[in-house]
Amino acid sequence: MGAVTAPVPLPRRLAAEFLGSAFLAAIVIGSGIAAQRLTPGNTGLELLENSAATAAGLFAIILMFGPVSGAHFNPVVSFADAALGGLSWRDAAAYLPGQVAGCVTGAVAANLMFAEAAVSISVKHRASGAHALSEVIATAGLILVIFALARSGRLASAPAAVGAYIGAAYWFTSSTSFANPAITIGRMFSNTFAGIAPSSAPVFIAAQIGGGIAGVILIRVLYPALTPAQAAAVIVPHEADDGSRTGRDHQVASDGR
Repeated sequence: MGAVTAPVPLPRRLAAEFLGSAFLAAIVIGSGIAAQRLTPGNTGLELLENSAATAAGLFAIILMFGPVSGAHFNPVVSFADAALGGLSWRDAAAYLPGQVAGCVTGAVAANLMFAEAAVSISVKHRASGAHALSEVIATAGLILVIFALARSGRLASAPAAVGAYIGAAYWFTSSTSFANPAITIGRMFSNTFAGIAPSSAPVFIAAQIGGGIAGVILIRVLYPALTPAQAAAVIVPHEADDGSRTGRDHQVASDGR
């Protein structure tokens, strides 16, 4: 059995969520700008380039920041974790502004890296019934992937599984699978390939919340034995400072025993 790890204080976890969210937005928006410039007018190829970069980048940033905060980068994941007993409601609420601020910061950084205006409000309208349904399904699926891995002791596969799922969901949903209220807000600040008009964002966010609720219900139905200690390990095993996990819990989640 491995050594007991020291708890991670909340400020460090908030810093990890902010930085990870910023990298996530920079990857999504930056790769969208690059795709638009490299293959102008070829929407299918642009989406392929954007989705591949996002899937690979998400895999990497989960590995970077996961041991500190769990690498949620998504308020729906944090509040689903709280609903399943793995994170306190206080901490989930604290994660939210850091995740949103991080995504906005990443959007600004992506714009600047490509010599665009620091802030350019998107005019890309996406709100339709099909888009809303897509966001419900994409978000529910994301919750299922994450917590199913926690219940089955396969969290070592989480970075790859989450990246692969989001990369695939770019293609099987008409909304290109935002599945994240924080990134939805961040993408409003870039009038580029990956942007979303502010008027469309409320529909997406409402659908994502609905998908998160549906995902939690499905987890309760499919995996009723999921414990708070298992939920506390998502997305990557880590130690919170609220005593929610023990050293033994950490080792079990890490090695899958």
